[in-house]
Amino acid sequence: MQERERHRCHDGTIGFHSFRSDVLGGLDARFGVFVPEGEGPFPVLYALAGLTCDETTFATKSGALRFAALHRLMMVFPDTSPRGAGIPGEDDDWNFGTGAGFYLDATEAPWAAHYAMGSLVGSELPALVERCFPADPTRRGVLGHSMGGHGALTLALRDPGRWHSVSALAPICHPTDVPWGHKAFPRYLGHHPAAWARHDATLLLRAGHTHPETILIDQGEADPFLADQLRPEALDAAAASAGQRLALRRHPGHDHSYWFIQSVIADHLAHHAAILRRHDD
Repeated sequence: MQERERHRCHDGTIGFHSFRSDVLGGLDARFGVFVPEGEGPFPVLYALAGLTCDETTFATKSGALRFAALHRLMMVFPDTSPRGAGIPGEDDDWNFGTGAGFYLDATEAPWAAHYAMGSLVGSELPALVERCFPADPTRRGVLGHSMGGHGALTLALRDPGRWHSVSALAPICHPTDVPWGHKAFPRYLGHHPAAWARHDATLLLRAGHTHPETILIDQGEADPFLADQLRPEALDAAAASAGQRLALRRHPGHDHSYWFIQSVIADHLAHHAAILRRHDD
């Protein structure tokens, strides 16, 4: 592991690192880690950013670190895709390829060789973090924004034993039924409905995958992507049918930006801190 930069922040430290990733086919994986002041081990909250972002975006723009320090939470900020895979066309579109890994493991050539963000976030990165930082592996949460919200929901619903708390901000709730999913999923996963369903939170709930804790979701009502790309109403209906506790909060006037995230992030850190503290009792 290589430390690329390190800063004092809210009496803790924020560092940005990279390591040679086996699941990304030997490419370097980049990530950030915030460690609060004091002695660990600390509960760990993974924050998954959205389309076009990288490992610095959520840490820099969300305002989360002040609340992570308050609640004595470590935070981990993975990148949103591999970098430098050299696949023709990976840099052509803002919503596919570089910066748009969708937190899944691609199965189709040429993407399968390197695009395995699902395994990176789901297993390889947590193993590294828990080996190299004062992280408590029994208290692990995940949140995300937009594409990252999709990732947080699907990871937690498929493996609630690993992810003890989950929340999302303006997530892509039903990607198999929206243009972003229709663009990414055939190229990453082929034309296989069962593979698509594993990466759709709405379909996972319909199939009986639930989380034992309440899922917190915040959504701005002035979000330009709300109707065509995000579909929270589909997730809400699926959660009700599945008996999943879901707190879906709608906010008039708020859009899809980090200004919205800054407005609600305190509640998300408190949500995770309360669950992870209880998980340790």
